[in-house]
Amino acid sequence: MSQDQTDGGGSGTAPPGAGPPDHPELPEYAERVLDVAELIPPGRVMTYGDIAEWLGEGGPRQVGRVMALYGSAVPWWRVVRADGTLLPAHELRALDHYRAESTPLREASRQAEGHIPRIDMRRARWDGGTGSTGGSDGGADGPVDGGPVDGGPGEEAHT
Repeated sequence: MSQDQTDGGGSGTAPPGAGPPDHPELPEYAERVLDVAELIPPGRVMTYGDIAEWLGEGGPRQVGRVMALYGSAVPWWRVVRADGTLLPAHELRALDHYRAESTPLREASRQAEGHIPRIDMRRARWDGGTGSTGGSDGGADGPVDGGPVDGGPGEEAHT
């Protein structure tokens, strides 16, 4: 595992070097969530809700909990909120990763608190397909092999 993948992060993830709390083995659902997170190509993202939909189990909160407890072992910055806002307290580390991977960003207006950009979800969102890029605009083309669809049911509620 690369240093990039072990620097902590995610929404409230355990500090760097902290393994899964008192669990020699990950719960099966956590393994499945982390497996999906590792599939997301550089420069692309999936929401918590996308991952739950992809797995056909749980919801955004369950995925968020897995990422909070175990996410430091995977590219946590590629699992995001549906509105594209960066994770509080992890913005700068995530932003470094997004810039290094050329993840599409939307620059914040000068009036925005902290001027922190957001992820351009239309262009950065990955649908779980085999290719690392979507259509000509870089966005997701739709479901592949049962993967999530942009703007799926209840998408506004995914965090």
